[in-house]
Amino acid sequence: MPTLSWIGKEAVVNHHREVPYRLLKDVAELGCGDPGSGNLLVEGDNLHALKALLPYYGGQVKCIYIDPPYNTGNEGWVYNDAVNSPLIHKWLGETVGREAEDLSRHDKWLCMMYPRLQLLKQFLREDGAIFISLDDNEIHSLRFIMDEIFGKQNFVTTIIWQKNFSTKNTAKHFSESHDYIVVYALNASVWRPNLIARSEAQDIRYKNPDNDPRGPWSSGDCSARNYYSEGRYAIVCPSGRVLGGPPRGRFWVVSKNRFDELNADNRIWWGKDGDNVPRVKRFLSEVKDGLVPDTFLHHSEVGHTQEAKKELVSIMDFSDSQSVFITPKPTRLIERIASIATDPGDLVLDSFMGSGTTAHAVLKLNAANPDSPPRRFIGIEMEPAIARDVTAERVHRVASGYTNSKGEAVAGLGGGFRYCQLDVPLFSAAGVIHPEVCFAQLARHIYFTETGEPLPDTCIPDSPLVGIHEGTAIYLLFNGILGDHSSNGGNVLTRAVLARLPAHSGPKVVYAYGCLLGEDRLRSEQICFRQTPYEIATS
Repeated sequence: MPTLSWIGKEAVVNHHREVPYRLLKDVAELGCGDPGSGNLLVEGDNLHALKALLPYYGGQVKCIYIDPPYNTGNEGWVYNDAVNSPLIHKWLGETVGREAEDLSRHDKWLCMMYPRLQLLKQFLREDGAIFISLDDNEIHSLRFIMDEIFGKQNFVTTIIWQKNFSTKNTAKHFSESHDYIVVYALNASVWRPNLIARSEAQDIRYKNPDNDPRGPWSSGDCSARNYYSEGRYAIVCPSGRVLGGPPRGRFWVVSKNRFDELNADNRIWWGKDGDNVPRVKRFLSEVKDGLVPDTFLHHSEVGHTQEAKKELVSIMDFSDSQSVFITPKPTRLIERIASIATDPGDLVLDSFMGSGTTAHAVLKLNAANPDSPPRRFIGIEMEPAIARDVTAERVHRVASGYTNSKGEAVAGLGGGFRYCQLDVPLFSAAGVIHPEVCFAQLARHIYFTETGEPLPDTCIPDSPLVGIHEGTAIYLLFNGILGDHSSNGGNVLTRAVLARLPAHSGPKVVYAYGCLLGEDRLRSEQICFRQTPYEIATS
């Protein structure tokens, strides 16, 4: 399979493994509504935030939508689209080294995206998918690295979104009217999109001119261009006219026997005078409950850029035009994506949250289906000013209600969110556990690194037995969990401590500061001992 090379690739291919696990710190005053709603906004570098969230949400996300920098070279607005911000510069210097000084903006973009996509993949459920908005600047590069990370076999499609509806006569070559949305599944053989609800405009085509008791129907051609070995035969119309065969260069789509069965069941339409070329009747009552999603999204169905700007300005109080996002996405677009990619109760992740459209769309879907389990969102925004003053503020307003730019009161959609910031790393550069780390935080970490799955919320531990996975019990002795808070008391695996551990008859993994049991005793008890902090995976 062809792969893409660029300056700095060797430094970033495995960089996601080197990113330290960080703690998350709640900022209650920036949250909104019920903190237990399952919704979360995180302020901070999305690479570190994704790593911090993995032990909680790995393998749990049904749909990822991201709208990363398009890398257009435009540096004149608040959310720098040239991958040239001080934060990215600092990160590239630390990650790529002196070689970063020679990077083109395309190299920088690839270096920035690659480890983030590596981590995002680990969040998806087996039946999950990722949707990525881009334009022509990096679409070709994205396809190469997505094939490399997700596998070429898991490419689903590239959607065309009509973002503009009027021609720009000032364009140098062509008036640009669309963006792309690239779709990959974690497992394309498993993932399936939901159908799109039928509209009245789509159903109006169905009529019932012959008063068929089965209700309204529409008709389709009985012939096609594809060769069919049994698709050439004569047909006699009810009027008596003989059709020697299908139209020139075409074939009937069913055999003669099947055609006669359909005709006997009044499923063939001959026209009011019984003399037309036959057409197959398709009843509205028998069609699917919705439509298969199309790869072209018309602005009339999902909105356009101007609609998105007006929507954002109507909700927010921007101090000047420079503060307004130049390319927000319309809520209707993200609603469409979430509708076809998730079901009620599913989790949606956006690691380039920006103006908060994804969270807004999730809350709208929940409000439209109040009797269903609510969808949940996780959003990450790197720039503190944007995270607080735009993302969180917008979601707060649409959830709680606000007065729009016309002075009209808009009812809230309901819902709420926790607001968190990145905190200290779980481990220091030397591998020492940070003193602020509590038992539950370390327990989540060792369970995730041991099993590859998040510790279920129903199993938040209050005992040394963190959890049981596929028959193996995982134990952690840390911070005096057994009640002995003396120096290393209870944190060393001894005969006395072993006797006090919750019983398990199968294999065991025990994380502890030390072990005073011999190899024979460990073997007889089916214990695999891992010493903290040295044998705890830190990446």
